[in-house]
Amino acid sequence: MSALAQVTRRPITDADGPTLQAIYASTRAEELAQVPWPTAQKQAFLAMQFHAQHTHYQRAFADAAFDLLEVEGAPIGRLYVHRRTDEIRVVDIALLPAWRGRGVGGALLAELITEAHGRGVPVKVHVERNNPAQRLYARLGFVEEGGDAVYRLLACAPPG
Repeated sequence: MSALAQVTRRPITDADGPTLQAIYASTRAEELAQVPWPTAQKQAFLAMQFHAQHTHYQRAFADAAFDLLEVEGAPIGRLYVHRRTDEIRVVDIALLPAWRGRGVGGALLAELITEAHGRGVPVKVHVERNNPAQRLYARLGFVEEGGDAVYRLLACAPPG
């Protein structure tokens, strides 16, 4: 059975806010474990950061697909994709810890690569320089196309 066989996608709704915030928080857990703040302060920080990111994504990529990933109705992650005429941009992909390293992220990205290359356009994504998922992107054929001190812009161009 493929890694995606049991994964379903649906557009996010306003009611998904707490779930999306929990997914976001899971991506920052390791980083915040090193900060000597009280739990309440960490939670307030995460809520503020989630709100800022979510608002930015909704405004900057208004026509993107914002999907919640589920297995048997339970959330496992989120996938935000902006399909343009000249590229497919992965705005965000995040899986809950229990679903990382199980092939789901790679399978989702492989689907997007197939779609993009069928259209003759690249898939692009910004990835934090310290993100371990960079190994996955490299295995899938992504190469650095640009970036800054914090993020690398990776692209997987169509063959030819």
